[in-house]
Amino acid sequence: MDAKPPLPPFTLETATQKVRMAEDAWNSRDPGRVVQVYTEDTVWRNRAEFPVGRAEVKAFLERKWSRELDYRLIKELWAFGDHRIAVRFAYEWHDDSGQWFRSYGNENWEFNALGLMQRRFASINDRPIAATDRLFHWPAGRRPDEHASLSELGL
Repeated sequence: MDAKPPLPPFTLETATQKVRMAEDAWNSRDPGRVVQVYTEDTVWRNRAEFPVGRAEVKAFLERKWSRELDYRLIKELWAFGDHRIAVRFAYEWHDDSGQWFRSYGNENWEFNALGLMQRRFASINDRPIAATDRLFHWPAGRRPDEHASLSELGL
């Protein structure tokens, strides 16, 4: 299995880098790309779903992004230590009826020595918003470096 730097133990710089790399991958909305940073036997908790292993995670992500349309995500480092990182995040999306949502959450990540995520625990809440209340306006894909962070947006 290939290493996925930066590797633990994390510093402020490497934890921040790892968070941005995760955000970039998720904003690609490419399940095949995203699952490459998880161990083969990764364990997740995401709302009411508990996928185990890359294949289940990939299927989960395919379902997620078929329902959560025009997805845009911002992650922010909350805390880190040794081989763990905690993040907070928000993302905006709409369903097939056109209703927009902003989803808020926290994730706890645990990495192996190769920098692959072996455990991911997410708690997420969805808030319906009007399209005019959206704050995440960038083309599909990576959030531009100059776009405001969660803290800068007051989220």
